[in-house]
Amino acid sequence: QVQLVESGGGLVQPGGSLRLSCAASQSIFSFNDMGWYRQAPGKERELVARIFSGGNIMYADAVKGRFTISRDNAKNTVYLQMNSLKPEDTAVYYCHGVQMGWQYWGQGTQVTVSS
Repeated sequence: QVQLVESGGGLVQPGGSLRLSCAASQSIFSFNDMGWYRQAPGKERELVARIFSGGNIMYADAVKGRFTISRDNAKNTVYLQMNSLKPEDTAVYYCHGVQMGWQYWGQGTQVTVSS
């Protein structure tokens, strides 16, 4: 059973930074791609960033230049460094992984950007 466990969310002021972590229960080499999605109240879940097994990365336009996705293969962990946070970044952030056609989700971590 694949498990993805997020951590690192919290309350931060506008302009601040947070780093989210997603720890996988097995080697992240086994995933075709991993990424982060978010869902704000009353809105649909949306892609934030993805990192593919070949190393390619993609970002949503709304976070380009502010967020950075990375991975530590030795720790089986994917990170999302979020800088210059805005109130509109407030959402529950979910880790996502695709493995052999199956999709896996973490339980989510709340990020709130407010003064």
